[in-house]
Order: sequence, then structure tokens, then C-alpha cells
Amino acid sequence: MRRQLTLLFQAQGDFDICQARNGAEAVRENSEFEPDVVTLDINMPEMDGLTALSLIMAERPVAVVMVSSLTAQGALATFEALNLGAVDYVAKPGGTISLSIDKVARELVEKVRGATKARLRGRESTGTTVIRRMQQERKKAAELAERAAAPRQVGAGNEIEGLVVIGASTGGPRALETVLAGLPANFPWPIVVAQHMPAAFTKSFADRLDQCCALHVTEASSALSLESGTIYIGRGGADTLVANRAGRLTVLPAPESPSFLWHPSVERLGRSVLDNYDSKRVIAVLLTGMGHDGSDAFTEIKKRGGRTIAESEDSAVVYGMPAELVNKGGASMVLPAEKIAAQVSTLAGR
Repeated sequence: MRRQLTLLFQAQGDFDICQARNGAEAVRENSEFEPDVVTLDINMPEMDGLTALSLIMAERPVAVVMVSSLTAQGALATFEALNLGAVDYVAKPGGTISLSIDKVARELVEKVRGATKARLRGRESTGTTVIRRMQQERKKAAELAERAAAPRQVGAGNEIEGLVVIGASTGGPRALETVLAGLPANFPWPIVVAQHMPAAFTKSFADRLDQCCALHVTEASSALSLESGTIYIGRGGADTLVANRAGRLTVLPAPESPSFLWHPSVERLGRSVLDNYDSKRVIAVLLTGMGHDGSDAFTEIKKRGGRTIAESEDSAVVYGMPAELVNKGGASMVLPAEKIAAQVSTLAGR
């Protein structure tokens, strides 16, 4: 793997490269070689990637791109890495020992270049991360008990009062956890999320969010009638659309469209909302990420009377997608990730 990655970056002609044979050596080379970006595997001898990442972020924080196995276990480890401070990840197409890394070569080079501009959020200690997770788990347990005592009203299709759509890319998993975990158990609208992510990861991501959110979180792996107070994570390897089916507003996966660069496509999700729902009853949120995905559709939602929120540069890992929304005049407001949930709740009447 090291040989393949070295050849891949050498072929670009403008990378200065140092190799580390294991996690312990990676920690040492991070201080001595002082790289701009580290690519880090999960499975390594002597010291695994998560332990190395924790030490790297404690000793000399740097932009880290995880190179992860395309498996359920690889997904869980990757989300843990993102919580520890990694800015992005690339899924190896062939498992732990991948001899076909060339299939993701373009993506890997693009993400490593993009990582040089990323805002580092890994200066918190591992202890702080664990404490926050424990607090979130306690909060969800309390809100689940409250919800069981007073069951929420569930509506579908034309009965729902409004709709929230969220788009995210680089840095999105952590930002989404911040936003969605901040919503109360009685939040009244359905929420549809398009997070750029491979197919093998989105089910694990939805399950992880379901553990830290008061609302129910599920992967939109098939056509589902939208229900109030439910969060739908768009399935990886597909685009996510909102449509009317027999008078009911429905979320469903669709084959990736070559007309859009990123998937699940935020732009395509936004356009489907424009075609099938009243924009005046929509809250659209664009979070951290490279590129411009979703900025055109969300700008049009605002023009038609919807409310739009762009994540601010202060909290965004990569201020690309939300910056495009702001520059196009499509943001009703600009907020850091930790303040978005409260604003969405206010706009939805909770």
C-alpha cells in the first residue's frame, strides 16, 4: 500500500513524500518531517491508525486523510477518526490490502490537495471527545424517555408542515452530528440529508447518528413516505430525491446521474424539492465541503421563499459549498455549526 501510494503521488510531480511503516513511526515523522497532510490507514502494525491519529492531534495537529477499508467495520473506524480530528477519508476499493488503489487515485489526490486548505478541528483531547459522546448519550436517553411518555404526532405526505434538507461533504459527518444531535425529540418536520459518502458507509453512518440524536435516523435505502420528526440519510452510491407518490411526499434513492459531479448529489436533491414541494415550507442547510454542490438549487429555494442557512467559515472544515451559497446570494443566514440546530428549531416553530 505504501509503495502504491508513493508512486501515485510521485506521478503528480509536485509532492514531497515521506513514508512511515507503522503508526508509531507516523507519529514520529509527523514531528520531524512536518508534512502538510498525512494519509493514514486504520490497520497498521505496532500502533493502529486511531491511536496514531490521537497522538498526532495531541502533539502536532495536521490535516489527516484516512485511507479506509470499504467495509462496515472500516466505516465505524472512519467515523471515529473524523471525530478525533481527521478532515476527510478515501475508501479503498479492495479491502484492507487494496491492489486497485488506482480506482480512487483521482479522488485521493483531490482530497489530499483539498486537505491543505482544511480548518483543523482536532485540537480537543480524546478525553473531551469521550466526555461529549457520554453527554450526548445521556441527553438522548432522557429525550427518548420523554418521547415514550408523550409520543410524537407522525404525519406523512401532504400532512407534513414543512421539510428540512441538508447537504454536506468534507467535514460533514462531524458537522451533521453537531447539528442533528442538537434537535429536540419533538422536532416536527422530516429531514433529508445528502452527505457525499460511499454506499458501504451510509448505513453505518445512519446507525451512528441514531445513537446520538433524539430523533430517529434511518438510511433512505428504498422509497419511504416522509414522516415528521425522522431524519433520512441518503444512501451512498446513489442520488437521493424527494417525490410525490400517490399524494404522499416520499424520499427515494435513484441511480447516480452523470450530470452531477458528487454523490449523493445535494444539487439534485434540492432540485427535486423545488419540483415537488412548496419552497416556502422548506429550510435548506448547506454545511462544510469542497466545491459548489447544492448552491444553485438552494439559492433558488431562497428565491422562491424558503429559508436557507450556510455554515460559517468559523466552523466549516472546508469553506467551499457554503461559501458558494453565500456568494450567490442564496443564504438567508450564516451560522457556525453549533448554532444551526437552535435556528432550525426556531424556524420550524420548536
